[in-house]
Amino acid sequence: MKIQFTPSARAQFLSALSYIRNDKPSAAVNFRNRVEKILRRLEDFPKSGRIIPEFPELPYREVIISPYRFFYRIKTDVVWIVAVWHGAQLPKEPAH
Repeated sequence: MKIQFTPSARAQFLSALSYIRNDKPSAAVNFRNRVEKILRRLEDFPKSGRIIPEFPELPYREVIISPYRFFYRIKTDVVWIVAVWHGAQLPKEPAH
């Protein structure tokens, strides 16, 4: 499996890093390293993320890398990260 970000998810992730970096640069580096490590696990175990509790009928999953939620979908041999939200945000149903 390969991990890919959609353009909007990449923008959300970079925005989160920027926000963290403004407060504490070292925390941004640590967060990015944690994200890379956890998302890399999806290469071997793509279904290890949980089904999104708010939308269990949809084909999306998530991994939580506190305080953010990374939403993804598996398509063929790619795990597509489709959104990155702060845990305090309430997700809306993703567009298919």
